[in-house]
Amino acid sequence: MPKYYEEIAELNDKKPCAGLREDLKACLISTDCVRVHKRTPKDCLLSHDSSVPAECYQLRQTFFECKRSLLDNRQRFRGRKGY
Repeated sequence: MPKYYEEIAELNDKKPCAGLREDLKACLISTDCVRVHKRTPKDCLLSHDSSVPAECYQLRQTFFECKRSLLDNRQRFRGRKGY
């Protein structure tokens, strides 16, 4: 479940897209692929394991779009998506 980081006073991670990164980590660590099968989160995402929920793949795509918006010159003036 995504957290709302605007309500939290301060995050430990000051990098761009830190909230999405934390949500993706939490989603992947809570899956059976990581906990039961003892695989790495990256391996679980790349193998498209059935125990990884669709929410984790959606968070991965959103995180990718956030990182890509940092490089897009048009988005630099408009701001990052979702912020």
